Amino acid sequence: MRNPLNSFIEDIPPSGIRKFFDIVGEMDGAISLGVGEPDFDTPWHVREEGIYSLVKGKTFYTSNAGLKSLREAITGFVKRHYGMSYDPEGEVLVTVGGSEAIDLAFRAMLERGDEVIIPEPCFVSYKPCAILAGATPVTIPLKEENHFKLQPEELLSHITDRTKLLFISYPNNPTGAVMEREDLEKIAQIVEEKDLYVISDEIYSELSYTGKPHVSIASLPGMRDRTIVINGFSKAFAMTGWRLGYACGPERILHQMLKIHQFAIMCAPTTAQYAAVEAMNKGDDDIAEMREAYNQRRRYLLEKFAELGIPCFPAQGAFYLFPCIKKFGMSSEEFAMRLLETEKVAVVPGSAFGDSGEGFLRISYAYSLRDLKRAMERIGRFVKTLPQ
Repeated sequence: MRNPLNSFIEDIPPSGIRKFFDIVGEMDGAISLGVGEPDFDTPWHVREEGIYSLVKGKTFYTSNAGLKSLREAITGFVKRHYGMSYDPEGEVLVTVGGSEAIDLAFRAMLERGDEVIIPEPCFVSYKPCAILAGATPVTIPLKEENHFKLQPEELLSHITDRTKLLFISYPNNPTGAVMEREDLEKIAQIVEEKDLYVISDEIYSELSYTGKPHVSIASLPGMRDRTIVINGFSKAFAMTGWRLGYACGPERILHQMLKIHQFAIMCAPTTAQYAAVEAMNKGDDDIAEMREAYNQRRRYLLEKFAELGIPCFPAQGAFYLFPCIKKFGMSSEEFAMRLLETEKVAVVPGSAFGDSGEGFLRISYAYSLRDLKRAMERIGRFVKTLPQ
């Protein structure tokens, strides 16, 4: 019988995050620190708008690009928070989560033979999406001594005559690293000189603990027309299950992304869009409250890892820590599996985020402080059994 499968799909490994999540689902008494999903409920006033839209029978397709009121709310939010201006008529696209926006951007911009530079460690979907778009992902291993920031010389050394795109994501999943204005300015200069484009995944833009406002590379001189900004509602507004994201960028590119979206999706969920209008317009206080809670958890975990003698990069954004477990002489996969089997605590091996993540673990603190305290007691017990 002829093989019915696409060889590209067969060759792509499954997510290294979901593997441990699935095991935990069948293990009594397990604590998961593996999934990046807020433990907060979606704010009530946001849920109420979604419910009200159903009560009023607003259950029909929206415009392919999304509700005009939502696109206008997005442009207002982006202007208010990041100082960037976009036209809601042609430069904003509402998508099914930030994940769809990433896929659309890759497919609209990349051709077979193009190279896209992706710094690692990075979220698990970036390289597969580039491959599915027919392009070649070129990874740059980032270094902890550089605070997991992309360095100009690293970028320059990986650019070839086939390089078309640079993909960046800050605040970063899994490291929690942040790139500030002065860091991004050096990268932007190279992007302009080499005539590249940028996709910037800024889904964690509202979860930064530096005390400084988030800076998008698209806000820098000369970068607006070279950058697609990806964002969404899952992390900042605790709306993971609503499946809603958005992309902002030049109309020339957004028009082609919209075309793919039309044929593949039609439009993002209508109920979620009505709720998101409320989130964009009146959700700033909710973000601040959740951000403060995450920051409290971040500080707690950093203190506990220091007490255990486990080096841990002091994350400045998102809701992940990336402790180094190299001194224990085992792979991150082996460490995570033994921890799960011995103490029923699930974490994600750093290798799930690329080769440069080997020797690290991703710990999510999008969980209650109570769960984090219980998990750290178990991790401490496990570590005491290991040769130091």
